[in-house]
Amino acid sequence: MIKQISFLLATVSFGISLPVLAQESILQKDSVNMIKYYNVSMPDLPELPSFKKDTVNIESFHAKGDGLFLNTAIINKAITQISRSGGGVVLIPGGVWLTGPIEMKSNVNLHLNRDAILLFTKDKSEYHLVEGDYEGHRAVRNQSPIYGENLENVAITGRGIIDGNGDVWRSVKKSKLTADQWSNLLQYGGILSENKQTWYPSESYLKGNNTKDAGYILPGKSLNDYRDLKDFFRPNLLVFKACKNVLLENTTFQNSPAWCLHLLMCENLSIKNANIKNPAYAQNGDGMDIESCKNVLIEGNTLTCGDDGICIKSGRDAFGRERGMPTENVIVRGNVVYHAHGGFVIGSEMSGGAKNIFVYDNSFIGTENGLRFKTTRGRGGVVSNIYISNIYMKDIESDAILFDMYYMATSSAVKGVKIKEYPVTVATPQFRDFKISNVVCVGANRGIFVRGLPEMNIQNISFKNITLQTKQGVDIEEAKNIQINNLRLDISDKNSLVKILNGQQIKFDGLSSENNVAEIFSIDGEKSRDIDVINAVDANAAAKVQFLNNTSASSISFK
Repeated sequence: MIKQISFLLATVSFGISLPVLAQESILQKDSVNMIKYYNVSMPDLPELPSFKKDTVNIESFHAKGDGLFLNTAIINKAITQISRSGGGVVLIPGGVWLTGPIEMKSNVNLHLNRDAILLFTKDKSEYHLVEGDYEGHRAVRNQSPIYGENLENVAITGRGIIDGNGDVWRSVKKSKLTADQWSNLLQYGGILSENKQTWYPSESYLKGNNTKDAGYILPGKSLNDYRDLKDFFRPNLLVFKACKNVLLENTTFQNSPAWCLHLLMCENLSIKNANIKNPAYAQNGDGMDIESCKNVLIEGNTLTCGDDGICIKSGRDAFGRERGMPTENVIVRGNVVYHAHGGFVIGSEMSGGAKNIFVYDNSFIGTENGLRFKTTRGRGGVVSNIYISNIYMKDIESDAILFDMYYMATSSAVKGVKIKEYPVTVATPQFRDFKISNVVCVGANRGIFVRGLPEMNIQNISFKNITLQTKQGVDIEEAKNIQINNLRLDISDKNSLVKILNGQQIKFDGLSSENNVAEIFSIDGEKSRDIDVINAVDANAAAKVQFLNNTSASSISFK
């Protein structure tokens, strides 16, 4: 089912016109001066799971919440028993409940009371090696603390805390810690790298770290062949694979060994009002990774992570393309992301594609990047029909808005990589058909960075009503059909407001700067052409253009 909604424009009380996106369930009755902005087709909200009222308290199975007794068998017995009886609620009451891996079952809601802490054991022998999925391909992993596959109607709810004890699993870089934190870490033993800059929890981890493609499942190999590297295969805290009607609501998920939440090939998924917490130094400490899922709502969550915050994926390279399952029909609204590599992210493992994604009313504070779209040659996959509105950012370390098809390049600067055109194949990724509107960023290194491939430009991207207070302005490289309407820049760097390298069919309608810069445009590249500027606030804009490397002056026009 598809439902029509409207993006609306509101004038807020302090006099600045900012766009506000509204759907029936979140429309504010006291909004003023509402006018229709534009209509798009948007998916219905995903179907929620339903459960019988039958409830079992794990204490009735003689569980102990003293933080010492290992409750693995008891919790799993309670989940299995209530599932076999038709489903219901497994209640985790107040206490510290030490446990090993928990296998969820269909028709079960694992509910944590507010004063409950579900603490996963540090004893790695409790986690068996399994064939799992990680970073977009099949891989050897340790069992995830919470996992389930091919389930229907499953939930984790309640305001309690689920702690993955990730510190015993992760390596840590000295550069990410304070001097006191580093000193405290060394007291736990472990092993240092030769240059003394990285701490490893064990010899097994270090051996895996030094083994190329350690986790790849190779032909003729069994899980037993990987036991010497076991500690290196850090599990994700929660993994649900091929499940239908999934709800994660109100719970705190924290301190994961690798990714915090990994939802893979699920349908009808809702993550609401959860609190996702990983240390800033957590290697691969993503908040939530939504991979090859369909019909998804991510609403009202708060995240602080060691890697990407809210991330959309769909498999990596040939494996992802062969699976051929895009992440689609996704709504991401009302979330706050603090520390993270990216607030909202697509990629880099997006080989199955992503489409029909709606992101609005989100705030990013202190993230490395705000909106982050990343891929690289070899991925393949098409990312399209992405609608983003009402994004508010503060203190972004790098780029407020980033499109980069050279993920893992050594530099994110224009001309930071050697430009070479390759043949287009199924392994050539595509970013196209994005609409981004109503973005405010106060503080970032750069406002907008768009870097496509010479053989496959980023194309059909619309920016509208964008206000950026940043050090640098806009860089566009290897891009086609870019529409930028009502862009307001306040930059501290005295270089060009807008740099374009091999950009085609780029249109600015309404470009203003709070600063009197000597150079508005810098144009480079023999393919740069059809750059149109309308309604530039600076009356001398046409005289403030630098043409590099004999780029034609006819590549840009002012009206």
